[in-house]
Amino acid sequence: MKTILVTGAAGYIGRHVVKNALDRGYRVIASDFAFKGLDDRAEFCDVPIFSGDRDIYRQLGNPDVCIHLAWRDGFRHNSPAHMRDLSSHVVFLNHLVEGGLQALSVMGTMHEVGYWEGPINESTPCKPQSQYGIAKNALRQSLMLSMADSPCKLHWLRAYYITGDEAHGSSIFAKLAQAEEEGKKTFPFTSGKNLYDFIDVEDLANMIVAASVQTEINGIINVCTGKPQSLADRVEGFLKEKHYKIKLDYGAFPDRPYDSPGTWGDATKINQILEKERT
Repeated sequence: MKTILVTGAAGYIGRHVVKNALDRGYRVIASDFAFKGLDDRAEFCDVPIFSGDRDIYRQLGNPDVCIHLAWRDGFRHNSPAHMRDLSSHVVFLNHLVEGGLQALSVMGTMHEVGYWEGPINESTPCKPQSQYGIAKNALRQSLMLSMADSPCKLHWLRAYYITGDEAHGSSIFAKLAQAEEEGKKTFPFTSGKNLYDFIDVEDLANMIVAASVQTEINGIINVCTGKPQSLADRVEGFLKEKHYKIKLDYGAFPDRPYDSPGTWGDATKINQILEKERT
């Protein structure tokens, strides 16, 4: 039975990853500052991951796999914390690998790529346009270089537009849920024409764990559906599914000139991983 360390375990994605890994029968070490709402089958660990200690791998329980989700200010794309914390992520992850970690999965993002029209695969050039994207892209480049000859397998899991679990999220869906609860009649909206790769957070968690526990398909792996959908269609479907009365005020916000009219992930690798699991 593999032991999986999940950093940022109590975060928006982390709590779902922890549950999915536990449901699969793995031993899970949940690393975070607090553990409210986490599945109590996990083993909780509050060892500071950015201590710089070389024996951090041992301190965190000698896991077989690490799923690194911890990231400060993930919803604030130009927070100064992204670049300020970058070297701490690099030091921590390299010390885990040096300690004997067998497989490392790190949460990536479509924001590494920046403006792009059409599908994104592992060869798509990256030109990030936010501090968040710059920091994530730099971390990926650093790890791919430092781990090039390492026996530890690197999975860089690039996520796209995450939905679901509105109570813990900060997406437009979470904002709509709050507006509905407050009794608002309308919600200011763009044209809604942009195409995105939407995925429910529970489906994302399943992909993250599936990709992390296998070692045949490595490197950049898009954890996504690969199916573009307009923002308007997805949001209108959400309102109908939830039986919300609030209406979208189309055009209240102009479409941002730096947003692509359509971008989504190439799901070839993750579909291969999931198909192999099924067989």
